[in-house]
Amino acid sequence: MAGRTWTLEDQQQDLYVEQISLGPENVGGSASGYSVTKRTLAAGLGCGVDVIEVNNGSFRFVVVPTRGMGIWKAGLGQLQLGWKSPVKGPVHPSMVRLWEPSGIGWLDGFDEMLVRCGLESNGAPEFNDNGTLRYPLHGRIANLPAHKVEVSIDGESGEIRISGVVDEARLFGNKLRMVSTIITQVGRPGMTVHDEITNISEQGCEMELLYHINFGTPLLDPGSKVVLPVAKVAPRDEVAAGNVSQWNTYGPEEPGSIEAVFFCDLAAEADGRTQTLLRNAAGDRGVSLTFNKNQLPCFTLWKNRQAEADGYVTGLEPAINYPNARSFEQQQGRVGVLAPGETRTFAIAIEALANADAVAAAEQAVAAIQRNAVPQILDRPNPEWSAG
Repeated sequence: MAGRTWTLEDQQQDLYVEQISLGPENVGGSASGYSVTKRTLAAGLGCGVDVIEVNNGSFRFVVVPTRGMGIWKAGLGQLQLGWKSPVKGPVHPSMVRLWEPSGIGWLDGFDEMLVRCGLESNGAPEFNDNGTLRYPLHGRIANLPAHKVEVSIDGESGEIRISGVVDEARLFGNKLRMVSTIITQVGRPGMTVHDEITNISEQGCEMELLYHINFGTPLLDPGSKVVLPVAKVAPRDEVAAGNVSQWNTYGPEEPGSIEAVFFCDLAAEADGRTQTLLRNAAGDRGVSLTFNKNQLPCFTLWKNRQAEADGYVTGLEPAINYPNARSFEQQQGRVGVLAPGETRTFAIAIEALANADAVAAAEQAVAAIQRNAVPQILDRPNPEWSAG
């Protein structure tokens, strides 16, 4: 087997590789046509941000170790995955004011296709009785850099793995370690994100985790549709309640409109596998997410209907909880608990669909899962899911 591993960063060993380009000539084996390039950005809000650009010969994506191993953008041929954020990133965490008094400073760095929310909290900001911020919007993990990063390439199978270790830990608080591995293979039209979250403390701790996976134009256009194997859907609030009749479709940009959010319980196969699809209006471009509901039982659909300049985007968000205030999720029993040394594992496969046949096949796969449930579409918020 022709396989090699490169360590690009290791804080403990004081090792840092600023730039490297890898390909078949560095590995050997029969796999060809791929490349992995690591570089450090030097301008604007991205100054000092490390990016790893992967091209498997068909599918390409950018991993950002500096931003919690998020995935900035991806693409398959002419199909671009991601969105046009008003924030021009990727943004260095030092430029993100997580703890600003409003609680929404996290948005200063938000422009990734895939960004994790957590690990101590992942929902709306929450404040103490005296008005000070207790939990900022969407938590800290996306703005913490990996302290160990490796690239592994198998020259025979064509498998490419980008791994990073990120700690969210402090004295007198949670001590959680995320080991994230993004896996693709030469010629595959997608990737798998595999995360392990471990409590590295000698005390039990709590955690929340949500994958904020975001898509905008050109995939998102008037008439686009999200196809979910629905057991139950409910609007988060009164704004979403007014959009229930179009909960799974997308209209044109509406400058000044308010986001509409829907909380979902998805149907799944007996082993927990479920799948979601976002397709454009023509039905000839799309993206599919496949994950296990036993790992990620909650699903949020976010529709931001503003003008593209202000962030015309939708989020498909598998999670262990809904993104409400942490105290509400704790009351509902959806905050995870990890014993000392315990690990929870999560995996999401993301596949780009570049033609009508691929979109139709994904839609059929979702329909096969839907056979397990008769969908319930609620026209009012579910008090067990929404904090009000």
